[in-house]
Formats: sequence, structure tokens, C-alpha cells
Amino acid sequence: MARNPASAALGGMVALAVAIGIGRFVYTPILPPMQAALGLNAFAAGLIASANFAGYLVGALAAALPLPGSRRAWLAGGLASSTLTTGAMGLVRGVPAFLALRFAGGAASAFGLVFASAIVLERLAESGRLGLSSVLFAGVGTGIALSALLVSAMRWAGFGWSGLWIASGLLSAAGTLAAAALIAPEEWREAYDAPLRAARISAALLRLIAAYGLFGFGYVITATFLVAIVRATTGLRPLEPVIWVVFGLAAAPSVLLWSRIARRIGLGRAFALAAVVEALGVLASVGLAGAGEIFLSAVLVGSTFMGLTALGLMGGRTLARGDARPVLALMTGAFGLGQIIGPSFAGALYDRLGSFAVPSLAAAAALVTAALLAAA
Repeated sequence: MARNPASAALGGMVALAVAIGIGRFVYTPILPPMQAALGLNAFAAGLIASANFAGYLVGALAAALPLPGSRRAWLAGGLASSTLTTGAMGLVRGVPAFLALRFAGGAASAFGLVFASAIVLERLAESGRLGLSSVLFAGVGTGIALSALLVSAMRWAGFGWSGLWIASGLLSAAGTLAAAALIAPEEWREAYDAPLRAARISAALLRLIAAYGLFGFGYVITATFLVAIVRATTGLRPLEPVIWVVFGLAAAPSVLLWSRIARRIGLGRAFALAAVVEALGVLASVGLAGAGEIFLSAVLVGSTFMGLTALGLMGGRTLARGDARPVLALMTGAFGLGQIIGPSFAGALYDRLGSFAVPSLAAAAALVTAALLAAA
């Protein structure tokens, strides 16, 4: 198969749909029926989410190491592991098993993101087609939307939470096969540990890494508990099957939007603007708690979190001025650390205060701080 940049971008899109869109985010629409069936409180739900993010952090740091073998093996292994750990969630019971599977799934997600981004962004840069990066990063929103539709349809048909996990694993398996077919063998074969010029860590890059970590904390509370907020709010429960679909649909074209904004005003300013918009979305989720505010939150957070992800990784690749892989992994690790803290922090405060308002205010403050760092 020819080294086709469009095919590589599409294959990367499918890979991110599997690793992140499904592997990370399908937990959000499945969480309410899990809580209802198993009696999970908000702290336990947040702890399970944090285990996923802890695995994500470990996976990101591991991906920065000079691992032997081909990039094909590591990316394929990450996607396969994400598939297996997603499906297996429907086969176990009990918080310890959930923690172990979500930890392993988080590590797999990080490998999928780092390797897919490194392979595809390098290929697009070589071919002068970096504009196709919006296709690559649209994978997360696409995976969210497809898995949300699957979960909503199956819940309407009467399936329980365990069936939702198993079906999501099957969807991931199909995506893994599609990614392998779309990314040409030549793209996969290059040795992962080939010698490259070492990256340089500048002050600007350190600020971006810190901003990226704050973004991880700032978005994750809403992204984890939005559907639970809808279920817990009188009058909003009919929106539960559709709100996560709206979130995913808003995410799918967002990278293209923010990439165009970045070309006009620069990566740093675009990142800062997106972080402020996302802060408004986080606040909307716990504002007046009407249907309009919830939809606004889904649209604003959905349409910015992948834009911020893409802008951050593209900015890191530019500032690295050398082998981008360790920098991408370091940024993914900072992001993962923010994600680890967010859900447990929010869940513990919810169990104590009966509201996500205080953790959401903290999340919005973190996003504003990230904007200031990125714009500096």
C-alpha cells in the first residue's frame, strides 16, 4: 500500500476513536446505570475514573522510553489492550476489578495516543499535509459520538451496564482492525528506537506542559460526571440518552475549527482562548441547571477539549525542535496527572456537599490559569 497521508490520517483517526473516544470516554455514559445497579457512590465512581487516568500517566511515561521493536507493535498492542480491557469491564464485578481494568485501559489509551500521534503527525509533516491533523484528532469526538449512540440504543433496548461494556469492546475491536488496514505497512515498520536528535526543553515548552496539565484537571470533572449531573437533576433526566451524543458531535469537528483559529492568531493564543471557552462550559454544567445550560456545557466543553488536546500536542512538537516523541509523552503525562486528581477530588466533594459546584469552580480556575500560561 502506498504511503498515503490521507489514509494515514484516517487510520490515526480510527486509532484515537478506539484508544480515547471509546477506551477512555465510554465510561461516562455507562456510569449512571453502573451506579444504579451496583450502588456505587460518587467517590467510588471518581476513584474508578482516576484509576484509568493513573494508568494513562504510567502509559505516557513508558511511551517516552527507548522501547525496542517497531511502532506498529506498540500501537497495535495499545489498541488491542484497550479493546480487551473495555470489553472485560462487563465481565467482572466489584470495585477492585474495575480499578485494575481501568488502570490497564488507561495505559493502553496513552500508548494509542502517543504512537498514533507520533506516526501520523510525522507522516503528515513529511508530506507537507499537516492540515490533515484535524482528521487525526477528530477521532476522539467520533469515537465518543459512535459509542454514545451505541450505549443509548442498547439502553433503550433494555440492555444492562455489563452488556454496554461488552458491546463497546466489540466496537473497539472493529476499529482496531480498520486502523491496521488504513495505516500503510510502511508507516508502521520504522523502528521506534531509531536515533533522533534529542528534544530541547525551553521555558516556553515548560509553560505549555504546565498549562496542559491544568487543562487535564480542568476538563475532566465535567467530562466524567456530565451524564451523572443530568441524571441527578430533576427535570433533566430525559436528556440523559442524548447529552453525551451532543458532546461527541461537538468534539468531532472541533480540531478543524481550532486549527483554523490557531493559523490566524497563533497556537498559544488559540490555546488560551479555547481554555477560557471551556471554563465557561464547565461553569454552565453547574449553573442554573436547566436544559439550556446543560446543552451549552456539552457544546462548549465538547468543542474545546479536543481542540486543546491537538493544539497542545502540535505546540509541543513545534517547541521540541528534535525528537517529538518524549515531549508528546511528557505532555500526555502532565495531562494524565491532572486527570488523576480531578475525578476523585470531585467525587469526594460531591459525597460531602451534594453538588459538583465547588469542584467545577476549581476546574474553571485551573483552565483560566492554563490560558494565562499559554498566552504568556
